[in-house]
Formats: sequence, structure tokens, C-alpha cells
Amino acid sequence: MDSPPGRPTSRDAKAGAAPPGWDTAPMDAAAFRSLLAEGPLLADGGMGTSLIARGVPVDACMEELNVRASARVAEIHASFVGAGARLVLTNTFGANRYRLERHGLADRFAEFCAAGVALARDAGAPIVAGSMGPLGVRLQPYGRVHPEDAFAAYREQAAALADAGVDLLVVETQSDLRELEQGVRAARDAAPNVALIASATFTRDDRTLLGSPPEEVAQTVVSLGVDALGVNCGEGPAQVLRIVRAMRRTAGASSAPIVARPNAGGPAEVGGRFVYPATPEYFGEIAQALLDDDVAVVGGCCGTGPAHTMAIGAALRDRAPHARIEFPEADHGDRILDVVTVTPPTKLEAKLATGHFVVTVEMEPPRSFNAARLVAAAETLRDAGADAIDVADSPMAKMRMSAWAACRLIHEQAEIETVLHFPTRGRNLLRLQGDLLGAHALGIRNLFVCVGDPVTIGEYPHGSNNVDVTATGLLSMITHAFNAGVDRSGTSIGAPTSFFVGAAVAPSAPDLEREARLLARKAEAGARFVLTQPFYSIDPLLALRETYEKVADEPLTVPLVAGVLPLMTSRHAEFLHNEVPGIEIPEASRDRMRSAGDDDEQAWREGAAMAAELIAALREEGVAGVYVMPQFGRYDRAAEVVEAARGPATM
Repeated sequence: MDSPPGRPTSRDAKAGAAPPGWDTAPMDAAAFRSLLAEGPLLADGGMGTSLIARGVPVDACMEELNVRASARVAEIHASFVGAGARLVLTNTFGANRYRLERHGLADRFAEFCAAGVALARDAGAPIVAGSMGPLGVRLQPYGRVHPEDAFAAYREQAAALADAGVDLLVVETQSDLRELEQGVRAARDAAPNVALIASATFTRDDRTLLGSPPEEVAQTVVSLGVDALGVNCGEGPAQVLRIVRAMRRTAGASSAPIVARPNAGGPAEVGGRFVYPATPEYFGEIAQALLDDDVAVVGGCCGTGPAHTMAIGAALRDRAPHARIEFPEADHGDRILDVVTVTPPTKLEAKLATGHFVVTVEMEPPRSFNAARLVAAAETLRDAGADAIDVADSPMAKMRMSAWAACRLIHEQAEIETVLHFPTRGRNLLRLQGDLLGAHALGIRNLFVCVGDPVTIGEYPHGSNNVDVTATGLLSMITHAFNAGVDRSGTSIGAPTSFFVGAAVAPSAPDLEREARLLARKAEAGARFVLTQPFYSIDPLLALRETYEKVADEPLTVPLVAGVLPLMTSRHAEFLHNEVPGIEIPEASRDRMRSAGDDDEQAWREGAAMAAELIAALREEGVAGVYVMPQFGRYDRAAEVVEAARGPATM
């Protein structure tokens, strides 16, 4: 096809020099739509893999090369333009502050964007498209980044690209529709008159990483009012063809312009290098099929080079003229509704809902496969009046029996409900989800979601310490995915789970405002109850409530179960106060333990009395219950505290 009016063809341009008479004003959205309506447009191929093929390390900052090794980038642009590409993406895929921060270059995004646009222009690209890839971080609730911060990062990148004179912006390779939406909104806000493409990528099961099918992606993208929707990267040309056809069948997107830029197949590692299997000839065949489906822009992504571009160009030349593409107004279409499932409550959930003052006790699984003593202690606590047993998972990063196996044994043999501590640390995303299914299959439905102790403090300091999902993200995944009948990718798990999930809070945290904001996010993510770290007066509780109401602009209504860790001796009190982060014991309490003397029994009586007094005060403050943490395996002592919590506040 002909070049855009006023823009020279690649034959007129030479790499390294701006084409004569070039109009650097960005192409507006109307001009881009008119151009697409004339016929399909040929896009370039994979910049990142082309750089790697030229010896650039895989972990290098590719965007920095726009400044540090601009000749390499210019050479690649020129090779694609020479192969016939009319739309060339800038080498700015990761030029956002989150990705650049990994290389210590967060504040140079604008510099890299400007250089990237200039290099594409100088290579003779008829149309320069500003590439905006994913931020490389997870958005809340699955990650730590607030959507507003994602918007800000995308906006500053879009503004930098627009200021440098791009013809259009491409928010690409998106696997999270919430992030895609922030990118599109930011691009529109920063450059309202610049044409915009939004493109998603899909996993092997033809869903995005977060489980959205092509139809949902198409509906969402069209509703955002972009100038074209797209699919790029993924598993290869055949998959992209399937995705395009699924998008074409979607109401509201059937005649929308679609951009298709597949990988050259799934990569295989050969001799330390990644090799992509799709040949240019095969790429040309799939390109012909894509064109038969009236794709508006065809190009390549990872693993594609100038030969692939030439093959697509040949398919374009051999193709009969196609029907003019229509551009419907933005249509919100039919949204996919959340699944709402009503599930029977656990005993703990029912008690909290009715205002029953609950008492739970933490227990540690054994360091062997013999759980007889654990079960016997659970029976003692049950008889003392405990409502549930909290089962810790590898406390202090020490090897112990699986917590959910211990829960099952306690539930079956001691006949008392359990709360499974479910840390995110040390579990990858696959194991997290498999363990959730396993726990539910065993009848374990009360979960206390936490981060867990780092392996560096335990017996295996060199073990894996990975955290694929934050505690807040896991709360959201359980509440909005598993309890709705799907896994994180959106694949059915057969039926909804019925987990009752809780979260942690530290009332004595040094930065209480930060802790309160985090608690508010956990509540929003689905926390139905909260367990606190231990404290020794009601002051931290009052401060937490006050701070929460200040930062959340509403009172704390999630049932709060206060941590009570009875003091055993004066030495124990001093150790906790001086050496355990997050625990502060008032001077008056430590004085009482000192006054009890060196007799362990007398000291325990004083510690137990203070625990009972605290529990009575907590009752008056309206907390939902207490969570007793025995020390040194003294579950008999914990039973005394449970009995005190059930009776008069004296011992």
C-alpha cells in the first residue's frame, strides 16, 4: 500500500538521517482510522529478540540502548523498514519507571522515549508507534501497586512519547485488563489527539494470565474507545489467528479494526539461546489467513525478523482487495458478571456473626509424623472452652509437619474446628492454588492468610524464599476467584470453595498509619476477620482503631481477634520486649513480673493474671475474641487462660 500522505516511503529514507520534508506532527486518530480503512498495514517484528540476537544480554536494559548503543537499535529499525514495514514500534517497551527502576534508571524514562522515537524516525519509518509494555509489577489486590500509581507511570511515558512526536501509541502485551485500562486511560489523558491501539497477550489456554478470554478482552478494549484492538506475543501465529476469530465473533467488536502481531512460535532453549520455530514461510501462510479475517495491521513480535516481515508483505501483495473496515462507536457491550455464591458458614464464622466472644489457641505441628500429643493437647483445649485451634505453618521457619495435615488430624480426632495459617512465602502460584484445593477437600475452611517467616531465620537459610502473591493478593484470589468457582486464571475448579479468610495486623507497628492502610486494603480484598500480634494494654488497640478510621474514613468493622501471649517469667517478658520486633510490654507489666520473683510457678500466676485482666478489658472494648499464643509448648497453661476467658476475669 502507499505511504501516508506527506510521508516518504522507505525507499526515500536512509537509516541515520531524517527523511527530507518529514512532518513530525503526530498522526491524529482520525487520520489513522482513515489510513486503516484504505487497507491492511504492515508492521515490523521483534525488537528485543533482534537485539539479543546481536549479542545484547537478555537481562540488559533494552531501552537504555537507545542512548548507549543507538546504532544497534537504528540498524534493526532500518532492517524492518527495508523489509517493507510501514508501522514501526519504538524501542520503548519497558521505558516506564517501574521496569527501569530495576536497572537504577527510573528517572530516565523520558530521555529513553525521546531517543527511541528519534531512532525510528531516522530509520525512515513511515509511521512511528510508541510502544508501552506492561509495568512489570502486579496491581492491587494481587500485588502492591495501586491503580492510580500505575496510571501515573503510564501517563508520564505516554506524555514523553507524544512530546517526541509519535504518530500513535500502543499499549501492548497486556495480561491484566485492569492494567490495560489504566494504560489506555493514561494515554488518552496525556495525548488525547494521538491514535491509540490496545493489545493483549494470551497464555496457552487462550486466556490472559489473569483468566480473561478473548471475548472479554475485546469487549473491554472496544468499550474504552481505542482506535484499534490487538493481540500480540503469545504462543505463536496459529494461536493469534484463533484469538482474532474469537474477537471477531464478539458483539461490539465484529467489525472493529484488529492488530495481530504474533510471536514466531513458542521458544525453545538450544545451546543457551532461545530459538523460535515459526519460519517466514509459515508466518506468511498464517498472515494470509489473518488478512482473510480482515485484520487491519499485521506484524510480528518476539522471534520475528525482517524475513518474517517480507513474508507478511508478500501475503499482503498477493491478497485481493478487501471490504472497507467500519469503525463503530465505543460500545460497552455485555459485561461478564461476577459469580455470587452463597455458602454455609463455618462454626467460627457463625460465632463471630452472632457476637459470640471467640477464643482460639495457636498450636505448632510436631517435628515428626506422630501427632498423638498434638491431638491430646487439642482435646484439652477443647474441653477448656476453646472455639477453634489455630495451626501455625512452619513457625520461625523450622521444619514441622504440614499444617493442613495437622489441621485434618485435629479436626477428625479432637473434634474441634481449626484455623489453618496459610503463608504466601515459599509457595509459588501453582502450589498456592493446589494447596487451597487440598485444604478445602480435607474440610479445612478457616484460613488465616499471612506472609510467613523468612527461611533466612530458620534451619534452612539457603532455601527458596519466593513470594509470588502478596497476602492481600491471596485474600482477593480466595474471595473473588476460588470462592466464585474459578482459579486465578479464570479456569473452573468445578464448584465454588467456601473459605472463611482472615488477615493479620500489628497494633504496635512503628508506622501505624501504614499498617492501618494495609489493613483497609486487606478488608477490601475480602478479609472476614483479623488476628492481631500480641499486645499488653488496650492502648495499641485504641490507637489502631483511631488510625484506621482516619485513613479509611470509616470505622473498623471487620471482627478483630486480639492476640494474647501470656508472660511466663520476668526473663521471658524482658526477652519479648527487647528482642522481638513488634512486641512492646509496658514498664508496669514488666515490674509486676519482676516482683513475682524467680519462682516459675509464682511468675506464671502473675503472667496469667495479667492475661485475664487484659482479656476482660478487651471484652469491654468490644473485640470479637482473643487468640491465645502458648509459649514453650505449654498448652496446659493455655487451657488455664482459655478457662479464664470463659469465666470471671480473675485466676
